[in-house]
Amino acid sequence: MNSALPAPSAEPLPALADWPALAAVVASDSPAAVLARQALDALAMLSPDREMQKATALMALEHEAPAPLPDGTPRLAAMLEGLRAAEQVWALHARPEGRANAEGLRRLLLAIVRDLRVVPVLLALHLARLRAAACLPEQQRIALAQLSMDIHAPLAHRLGIGQLKWEIEDLAFRHLQPETYRRIARLLDEKRGVREQYIDTVKAKLREALQAAGIRAEVSGRPKHIHSIWKKMQRKGLAFSELHDLRAVRVLVDDVAACYAALGVVHALWAPIAREFDDYIARPKSNGYRSLHTAVVGPEGRTVEVQIRSGEMHEQSELGVAAHWRYKEGGGVDAAFERKIAWMRQLIEGSEGDDATLQARLGADLAEDRVYLLTPQGKVVDLPRGATVLDFAYAVHTEVGHRCRGAKLNGRIVPLDTTPASGDMVEILTAKEPAPRRDWLHPAHGFLSTGRARDKVRAWFHKLDRAQNLAEGRELLEKELRRLGLLGADLAAVVPKLRVATVDDLMVAISLGDISPGQVSRVLHEAQQAKEPVPAAPPPPAVRERSRTRHDSFVVDGIGNLLMQVARCCQPVPGDAIAGYLTRGRGVSVHRADCAALARLLARDAERAMPVTWGRAGGSYTVDVVIQALDRKSLLKDITTLIAQEGVRIHAIASRSDEGQGAAELRLTLKVADFSQLSRLLARLSAIPGVREARRLG
Repeated sequence: MNSALPAPSAEPLPALADWPALAAVVASDSPAAVLARQALDALAMLSPDREMQKATALMALEHEAPAPLPDGTPRLAAMLEGLRAAEQVWALHARPEGRANAEGLRRLLLAIVRDLRVVPVLLALHLARLRAAACLPEQQRIALAQLSMDIHAPLAHRLGIGQLKWEIEDLAFRHLQPETYRRIARLLDEKRGVREQYIDTVKAKLREALQAAGIRAEVSGRPKHIHSIWKKMQRKGLAFSELHDLRAVRVLVDDVAACYAALGVVHALWAPIAREFDDYIARPKSNGYRSLHTAVVGPEGRTVEVQIRSGEMHEQSELGVAAHWRYKEGGGVDAAFERKIAWMRQLIEGSEGDDATLQARLGADLAEDRVYLLTPQGKVVDLPRGATVLDFAYAVHTEVGHRCRGAKLNGRIVPLDTTPASGDMVEILTAKEPAPRRDWLHPAHGFLSTGRARDKVRAWFHKLDRAQNLAEGRELLEKELRRLGLLGADLAAVVPKLRVATVDDLMVAISLGDISPGQVSRVLHEAQQAKEPVPAAPPPPAVRERSRTRHDSFVVDGIGNLLMQVARCCQPVPGDAIAGYLTRGRGVSVHRADCAALARLLARDAERAMPVTWGRAGGSYTVDVVIQALDRKSLLKDITTLIAQEGVRIHAIASRSDEGQGAAELRLTLKVADFSQLSRLLARLSAIPGVREARRLG
């Protein structure tokens, strides 16, 4: 195959007419301008829009391109950003381990490219560089060819861009295995132009026969190219003489009945080859692919492969349901990845309406549900969106996760609950000995989001003896109940609701992550609310009418309109069991049911007890929190940032430090929505580096 193609015309492109400075550079005689015209020539077969053509020219020209970009071209700027981001993938591929992870690099490329029109532009640019590779030093030429085989050719194949695919593969194959390339070319004993002429003859005869039979059909085809022939010989272990599909024709008809009718015409026209017929309509492939495949002895005694399918089958195969590339490459199913490929194919093939309409219609389907992250060695690790750096550690290796003590994101140390984005490089900092923490299992702390990682942590703790699990489970629960002011609650009452046999079994389940301390605290609240927390109020006099007095937060059974206020001593929040106390001159004071101050008041005057329940939702409630921590730089910033992330307002804050002990204490008055938000906030505050304790006061 001769890759010395004539230079494309230097006539200015209509797409560049509104940018004379760029058009002038593209029309010049510089090597970069010749490359730009070659790339634009390759891109032309894909029906590109003006922005794709401009982006292609700008990337090919590199330093010769006019700057800056014209005003009002944000989409062009985004495409150029994506093209430059692709350089990250090329650099990773150049590493020794890059080739072993080619599929991951292809997925990373699609993940970091926000405008998917970038991919056809990348293919056109790469083909132009490959056409000119003969003048490069051998090492650079081989590296470019290998990149073609690992990244560009598979993408062109998945996009259904056959013309780009065969030329990229043949040029790369010629540079990588020149002797094999020349041997197969000699065996073919004909030039590509002769083979194409032969296929044209086959198509004309078949078209005429189908028309005579009254079958409406579209006949197309192209000869197999040299790399495809070599690949099939390798895959099936065949000698060149045993190949039956050096020349292939595809027939598209209206429906299934027409498929079998067309097959009869083909077999009547030319003699079929035994054992070379496959009916994938009656017996579809596991991925849904449907078609009739046969091989016949065509004109001049040469073998021709014929594929017959309906238009619907062809559309399914091309747009991802049958995914022709999957059954050829043996890949698996990835719905989000497939939607991106389908979107790009529709963009390339053309569809009704403009590109903006197509993008608006399909934009919702393109939300990637995975992130593609890099190890320091350049390996791509894909995880579900929302995964943390600790999930990443367990995805790399179970032992790396168990020994994880910190992480760096793009060279910067970050907390273990950080969620990276596609393209980020994550480095895991490990200790010598494995020592996973039990709070990694608790969802409220946000350390792990993938079930696989949580299962690995659970498996670690299952190996420990029961006594140790019992002690550590009790410690975890006491820490949670202390934070929420529930220490001393009766755990026996919640055991049946949590489906464990004893309190000890409950502690073991907590230590293993099967039950979280937050679940226990919620059940304790429900149990306390179900009880009668205080002595019942004496019956009201008969002349009094029973009424319900409402407050923004409470509903009180009582008389008339009464002033309501939250007791400062215990500051109840929704979810707490509560009781009211009728004060002298200040209305009803609402306390937590277990408030010590309330107990003292009722001991003196039990008749002032008022039954109180929580009212309508939607308000905010004041609660005091104390945080004990090591005194360090940015401690206050980390705490206030986390509180803001949780959507909690800070009403007041006070701090003091003990320089001798290197300790700090912060007291905060917060506005929280309910008990669940308070519980989650305290758990996250406790996980901040240097924080020894975060608990509720009162």
